[in-house]
Amino acid sequence: MTTPPALARRLGVGDAVAIGLGSMIGAGVFAVFAPAAAAAGPWLLAGLAIAAIVAFCNATSSAQLAAVHPVAGGTYAYGRAELGAWWGYLAGWCFVIGKIASCAAMALTFAAYAAPAGWERPVAVLAVALLAGINLLGVTRTALATKIIVAVVLVCLAVVVAAGWASPAAPGGAQTPPGVGAYGVLQAAGLLFFAFAGYARIATMGEEVRDPARTIPRAIPLALGLAIAVYAVIALASLRALGVEALAASPAPLADVVAAAGWDAAQPVVRVGAAAAALGALLALIAGIGRTTLAMAREDDLPRFLSAIHPRTRVPHRAEAVIALVVIAIVAFADLRGAIGFSSFGVLLYYLVANLAAWRQGSAVRRYPRWLQAVGAAGCVVLAFTLPWQSVVAGVVVVLAGAAYRLIRLVAERRASAE
Repeated sequence: MTTPPALARRLGVGDAVAIGLGSMIGAGVFAVFAPAAAAAGPWLLAGLAIAAIVAFCNATSSAQLAAVHPVAGGTYAYGRAELGAWWGYLAGWCFVIGKIASCAAMALTFAAYAAPAGWERPVAVLAVALLAGINLLGVTRTALATKIIVAVVLVCLAVVVAAGWASPAAPGGAQTPPGVGAYGVLQAAGLLFFAFAGYARIATMGEEVRDPARTIPRAIPLALGLAIAVYAVIALASLRALGVEALAASPAPLADVVAAAGWDAAQPVVRVGAAAAALGALLALIAGIGRTTLAMAREDDLPRFLSAIHPRTRVPHRAEAVIALVVIAIVAFADLRGAIGFSSFGVLLYYLVANLAAWRQGSAVRRYPRWLQAVGAAGCVVLAFTLPWQSVVAGVVVVLAGAAYRLIRLVAERRASAE
């Protein structure tokens, strides 16, 4: 009996950081500040700080777990190992469904910036197909493409920051007077968490990282720290240039920052940056969902057909192809650019399981104190259920549907084995 091919360990620290950073500094930076400012008002920076704290706690849990369980699947695998099969399944289900919605949103965001009017959906479909093809060539191609995209995006964001500080300061632009309730700040934090969730990609690809016990605990905090720094600088520049009210009302806030400085020639740079950021996020998302789908299929929590690994490129080619087809179908018929809240709900529940799993780990493998996991778990619950109510309702329905699917499958298996 031949051993099926496994994923190959080809990623170093730099590759892992690039994939995580590409996921976090994605299209969210060009869109998430407007709804967050609308929720938090002048307390936007407080919302950003809360999101960063919860993200840091979650990152330490993921790093601690990944060092002990260096396999594909991220929290799906950790939840199964530390808490039980049901916990792992719910984490994996929330991740896959939420991130598929994010893929569609990123594809449509790219097309909104890059496509001629009327061609947005065909261009979005083409982008998904192209990036899925890059991922199918092998994980090193994914890492290389992500590094190039991240470099382009960082240059474009540097232009936005320079414009923000060159423009006249908006009245009350960076001040935070009282007037917004705690609920609004927490809702903004939940929306902004969407921007920080990309470090999960490093953990979900744990089976492809060299020396994972050393590489992953270094790569996750490093990628998260860089992303927090970038988002903080962008938030300050945007508040200074536009002020809270204009930022909250803007459909393209970073483009408006450049316009406020009178840098009309830099407008195309922002469009290029937004398009590149969306591509980078989409590339890393497809890769991460593919690995979680692979792990779930190996345990029969998704169809076993999806557990195949290509013998030459060593990627889960069937899982990634099916994901691409699902995303293409959604992009062709639905507009999911407003899916930030839905995605945040699913990912916050995913990290709730990560924190609970890390809490269960013993002192022999513990890298961080338990209070960090307690703060992370509590933060995930609070932020998840202070998101816009539509996102919470949709998220709860999807979680229940996933639980029903697994329960039906288990009952059917028991009946089949009893016959």
